[in-house]
Amino acid sequence: MRIAIFSDNFYPELSGISDSVRLLADELAKLGHEINFYVPKYSAKNYRAINLPVKELALDSRININRLFSLAAPFAGLQARLVLPLFSPSLFKGFKPDIIHSQLFFGAGLEAMIKAGSKKIPLLGTNHTAISEFIKIKSKYLKKISVNYATWYYNQCAFTTAPSQSVFKEMKEFGFNRPYKVISNPVDTNIFCPSADGLAVKEKFGLSSNTIVYAGRLASEKNIEVVIRAVALAKKKVKDINLAIAGTGKFEPELRRLVKELNLDRAVKFLGTLSQPDLARLYQAAEVFSIASTSDTQSLTLMQAMACGLPAVVVDARALPEYVNEHNGYVVKVGDYEAMAEKFILLLENQELRQKLSQGAHNFVQQFSAPNIAKEWEKLYKGVIKDYKKI
Repeated sequence: MRIAIFSDNFYPELSGISDSVRLLADELAKLGHEINFYVPKYSAKNYRAINLPVKELALDSRININRLFSLAAPFAGLQARLVLPLFSPSLFKGFKPDIIHSQLFFGAGLEAMIKAGSKKIPLLGTNHTAISEFIKIKSKYLKKISVNYATWYYNQCAFTTAPSQSVFKEMKEFGFNRPYKVISNPVDTNIFCPSADGLAVKEKFGLSSNTIVYAGRLASEKNIEVVIRAVALAKKKVKDINLAIAGTGKFEPELRRLVKELNLDRAVKFLGTLSQPDLARLYQAAEVFSIASTSDTQSLTLMQAMACGLPAVVVDARALPEYVNEHNGYVVKVGDYEAMAEKFILLLENQELRQKLSQGAHNFVQQFSAPNIAKEWEKLYKGVIKDYKKI
């Protein structure tokens, strides 16, 4: 198959979407398919922000990357870009896709929708995000408009997927009525896997034998302050508890102020942006993963951490309880840092329980390995193409 993938997030932008679509393309290419990406063009500043050289990704020969004109979109993150759809008639020059896969509903997504309609190509859409949380909308009226827009967009698709049922639950309330399926984002289980070699990483970062880890954007909707407050409470019982925070974002200064206010300067480590191999090593050196986000439609960092054998403590919001259960971790109420602290203490003081949940976490994620998810997509693409030809 020839597959055109449009995404408003891509390398070098740090996001679960960027990582998942690249990994999916790699696996589809291994299966013999040809993939053309249509993604934002990033500035040199975007690359330098995370210490990357300003050059294109080197991918499989079956994968081509086409960069679309874009502007900085600081309202959506430090690296975010806003594609301005130009609807160029030569966009598919030399490439005739069998299917168009849109990863989001912004500028690149609109390009995908128009191209699918004009070229009579089936459009498959994936909704990765809770739009009202993604762009930090506080007004109930504007939230309604944003979800209505997302619902309208995916009602134009021949088929829609999302990494969790929570996405469809919200859109159905606003009139979503198209065929759909939940498909997890792929996890690179070759990189993210258990290891008995975590002691060196603990020493490198100055971490104790009781380390909680969070990884992801440092943004307000991630509610990282809840995890920090939970660590402060747990520290009364587990004196050497550490919190390792991997990632960057606009909310970092506020988090650092909270850490200072709670006298956690020595307990909390801000590690910045880590490569995937280094992130995997951090997970392998930690004891527990935690996330308190109210915006995640899956959380790829959660999946990666569990693949490394970390039990998870998460909040009961959106997709998180769909992936965390009694076999791999604990779910607490949104914002309840006291309950979160109790789970930290329970896991850190009970090695047998922690090991049991660690094994459960690792086993659970294997079904979402990149090869498994790629085969699921291959089957879905073929089905959508076949059904489209019948129309």
